[in-house]
Amino acid sequence: MPLLAASLASCAPAPKGSDVVFVSDEEASIVHVLDGASGRKEGDLVTGKRPRGMARSPDGRTLYVAASDSDRIEAWDVASRKLVRTYRSGSDPERFVVSPDGHSLYIANEDHSAVSFLDVATGMITHEVKVGPEPEGMGVSPDGRLVIATSEAASTAHFIDAGSGRLIDSVIVGSRPRDVLFLKNGTELWVSSEQRGTITVFDPRTRHIRHVIDLVAAFPDLETAQAVEMEITRDGKRAFVAMGRGDQVAEIDPVTWRVVRHFRTGERNWGLALSPDDRRLYAASGLSGEVTVIDLVSNQVTHRVRYRGKPWGVEAMRR
Repeated sequence: MPLLAASLASCAPAPKGSDVVFVSDEEASIVHVLDGASGRKEGDLVTGKRPRGMARSPDGRTLYVAASDSDRIEAWDVASRKLVRTYRSGSDPERFVVSPDGHSLYIANEDHSAVSFLDVATGMITHEVKVGPEPEGMGVSPDGRLVIATSEAASTAHFIDAGSGRLIDSVIVGSRPRDVLFLKNGTELWVSSEQRGTITVFDPRTRHIRHVIDLVAAFPDLETAQAVEMEITRDGKRAFVAMGRGDQVAEIDPVTWRVVRHFRTGERNWGLALSPDDRRLYAASGLSGEVTVIDLVSNQVTHRVRYRGKPWGVEAMRR
């Protein structure tokens, strides 16, 4: 498969696409910026120490970045690419999610075994919910009522009431759970487990497990099949999971829960993001220091953009 990395060095200018991609680099303490359509590098945002998780505001105007070793969340204006505000986030923020109304951030404080509820307007932490050790994955239901946190060290998914901050339930999942994904208008919940290479499918209302998607069984020829970050298209028809040291992205049919295809990425694919029009998928690979751009119309890899650091998370937003 021909790679277009050489085209990145071409002097011929390329027209900008409709989306801009932000890639957190935990080693370089910057967020890389690139054009989604062409893969051309557009610059960097200099952040606090060890940027990892990122999320966008509901209106698409603000990019939030967790600077883990600086114990803060940064708010960046997407249009101007300027830092507009910093928030004290609690200790060691890693992943976080934005409430559907944009008023709150729910933050995993990894070394504090807690989830912090941050009020965006006031900058105050309104609740601190104690959970299992090393919380990482975070999710919030489409109606904003339910927050999910995963405890990496305890292999547990925690169900939290968003209004009160009350811990409702804790359920064992596969080892080292990493990410949370709501599907089907919030009636289905997926929790990925890195080390076990599975995705646990829940009924979020009852907290009962419906099914376990086993990537190890789906990829018997892979030495290591993992499950890390997940994405789903806006029409709910195509779901994707980064496979970590499996060095690829798997596409899963949300109806049958079966793997339908896969795409080769760089080494240790961790972060994923879909373009706003769902025509492209971006995959960040930390060990090889690259971002893979996948065209979801042709189902082909079109670009590999290489960096010297360790890309971790990805967000794609409209210009």
